Amino acid sequence: MTPRTPFVRAAFAAALVLTLIPAGPAAAAGFDQGALIKPVTKVNLIFIPKVVHPWYDVVEQGVKFAIAEYKKEGIEVSYTWDAPPTADIDQQNRRIETDIGRNPDGLAVSCLDPATNTQLLKEAVKNKVNLITFDTFCDAAFPFVGHRKDEQDGRTAADYLGEKLGGKGSVGILVGSLTAPNHVARVKGFKDELAKKYPGIRIAFEQPDNDNLEQAVSMAESGLQATPDLGGIYGANASAPIGAARAVIAAKRVGKTLVVGAGDIPETYQLIEDGVISAITAQRQWEIGYWAVRYLVSAKQNHTIPMDHATGGFLMTRETLGH
Repeated sequence: MTPRTPFVRAAFAAALVLTLIPAGPAAAAGFDQGALIKPVTKVNLIFIPKVVHPWYDVVEQGVKFAIAEYKKEGIEVSYTWDAPPTADIDQQNRRIETDIGRNPDGLAVSCLDPATNTQLLKEAVKNKVNLITFDTFCDAAFPFVGHRKDEQDGRTAADYLGEKLGGKGSVGILVGSLTAPNHVARVKGFKDELAKKYPGIRIAFEQPDNDNLEQAVSMAESGLQATPDLGGIYGANASAPIGAARAVIAAKRVGKTLVVGAGDIPETYQLIEDGVISAITAQRQWEIGYWAVRYLVSAKQNHTIPMDHATGGFLMTRETLGH
């Protein structure tokens, strides 16, 4: 027998393999990946925000819209909105622990304190609860829907205020919660940008308001009393700019003490219209609620979902509102 060259041996092996593969429709069918998707008709979800707050009302609007869409598709989605009355870590953790025990089809959590929230959320995953985090990034181990460019938002606010003040004067800061990563990151970006580009601006005070409107008003009033010529106030959460604006109105400092901040709710729009709040870095929180529902239902159906869905943000001023 004539020895086969390597080329001939390879051709012979390929021909042999082809004879072993069935031809026709049976071969083309293969494995149906669509069989991996589980049909569902009812899904129950639980949402745990950081606190009862109007900012989350817009998130909930997105939730309701997605649920209405699913109803048209023949899927009944119910949800529980389990928000702590105050931004209290223990209260939120108790809710997370209790809601895991209810074994929902999906759980969405806005982390108030990642250091303690994370362990509980790992328990949820261990118990096979479909989980996402929203609004505030918690841990890379969990899918997230929201806006993560908080430090950049702080820098944007600092640039806006620093330019308006001509790089001089003093400003105050209302932090929000000292454990909420998004609040802390915004303040860091704001302070870093001022130090880098506007060294002539002094920070007169920096206080946490715990995302509470009354506390924000009180702290802004105290800051204005201590620094009568205060050039501006930065609020790193949705309550803070409103609280600062109310204090500025009461002190008759509109146009003299500029207010910038993060987070938009209905009162924010009016205060921007009235020229009391100068600028807000706003998120698209309706999108957060909408996609949170879409991903949790998809996870229940055994679809793959993204680990990070950036919903985006924008700078809101009187000009961008159409003036």
